[in-house]
Amino acid sequence: MTETWFLATLWLGLALAATMLSIWLRIATALSEIVVGTVAQLVIGALISSTILGAHEPWIKFLAGTGAIVLTFLAGAELDPEVFKRKWKEATALGIAGFVAPFLGCAAVAYYWLGWDSRASWIAGVALSTTSVAVVYAVMLETGLNQTTFGKTVLAGCFINDLGTVLALGLIFAPFTHKTLIFVGTSVVIFVLLPYLTPRFFKKYGNRPSELETKFLLLCLFGMGALASWADSEAVLPAYLIGMVLAGTVGKDHVLIRRLRTVTFGLLTPFYFIRAGSFVSVPALIAGPTIFLALLLAKMATKMVAVYPVTKFYKSPGKEGMYTTLLMSTGLTFGSISALFGLSHNIIDTSQYSFLIAAVVASAVVPTLIANAFFLPRHLLRGAAPQKPAWRQIKAAPISLEKGDTAHDR
Repeated sequence: MTETWFLATLWLGLALAATMLSIWLRIATALSEIVVGTVAQLVIGALISSTILGAHEPWIKFLAGTGAIVLTFLAGAELDPEVFKRKWKEATALGIAGFVAPFLGCAAVAYYWLGWDSRASWIAGVALSTTSVAVVYAVMLETGLNQTTFGKTVLAGCFINDLGTVLALGLIFAPFTHKTLIFVGTSVVIFVLLPYLTPRFFKKYGNRPSELETKFLLLCLFGMGALASWADSEAVLPAYLIGMVLAGTVGKDHVLIRRLRTVTFGLLTPFYFIRAGSFVSVPALIAGPTIFLALLLAKMATKMVAVYPVTKFYKSPGKEGMYTTLLMSTGLTFGSISALFGLSHNIIDTSQYSFLIAAVVASAVVPTLIANAFFLPRHLLRGAAPQKPAWRQIKAAPISLEKGDTAHDR
C-alpha cells in the first residue's frame, strides 16, 4: 500500500498546485489541471521515469473514470426541463452544426492534407467533432453561467453535439449486435422509470446521514456505465442521460447536488483532468508541430464556421455568440475516448494518437482561455454568482439540529 499512498499524495499535490494556479491566473481549474498533468508527465518522466506518475494504475483509471461519469451526470442534471422545452430548437441546431462541420472537415484535412488512410481520417473526424461537456460544465459552474438560461442552452447543445459523436463512432466502427439492442432497450426502461421512482424513494428513505441518495445515484451510474461498456458504447453517455431525466427532480435538490459537487471536484475530477493532460506526448508535438496545429486549427475553424452563424440566426449578441462558439470548440472526454478507441483497435498508430490527443487537449484549453478572457458575457452574471466557499455559507446561516436539516436548507 505504500506505493498507493505515495501516488495518491503525488496526485493530490498536483491537484492542489493546479487549483492554486487557477486562482492566480484566474482560469478554470479543469484547464489548469490539464496543463499541470502535461507538465508533470514531462518533468517527472525526464527526471525519474515516465511511469512514476502511474496514470495507467487501475485505481487511478477508476477514480478518473468515476470523475468523468459523475461530472457528466451533474452537467445533465443542470439542464432545466423548462428551458430545454423553450430552447430545444436552438440547442439542437447548435449541436448538429457543432458536430457535422468538424466531423467532415477534420476528416478531410486528415485524409487530403496529412495523408492518413480513410479509417484513421474518420477517427480524426470523430475525435475532433466533440464538445467537452465536462470542461464546459466546469467552466460554467465556476463563472455561475450554469444558473442562466444561456448556460443551460449551451450545455444542451453540447449534449446534442456529443450524441452525434457517439452515434458516428458506433455506426462507423462499433458492431451493431444483440448487445446494442439489449443496451438500448434497458436504457429506455430505466430512463422512463427513474423520474417516477427516484423522488418517491428519496422521500421515504432519504435525508439521512448514511447518504442513501448518493449511493442510489452511483448505483444507477455504475450499473448503466457497465452495461454501456459491455455493449461497446461509453459509460459517460448514459450518465448524461440519467442526469437529464432527473433534472426536474434531483437537479432541483441543491443540497444533494452541492454534496456531489464537493466529492466530484474535491477528489474525482482532478484525477480525470490531470490524467488527460499526462497523455500528451510533448516530444511528438515538437517533432511534428504542423500536424498538431493543422488538426487543432481545423477543429476550431470548422466549429467557428458552423456554430457562430447559428448563434446569429437565433439573435444572440456578438459577445454571447462568440462565447458559445468558443465553448463548443472545446473537446476532451469523447475526443479522448474516440482516439483511444482508434489506438486500441489498431485504426491509428501511436504517433497519430499523440497528435489527436494533443489537439483534443489543446482544444479544451485554447478556446476556453480566449472565451473567458475576451468574450465572457459578464452582464448575464449579475444574478448568477459562482458558488461561494462552504465556510462562508455555513457562517452566514443559522445552526439547526433538526434531522436532515442543514445550513444550506435555510
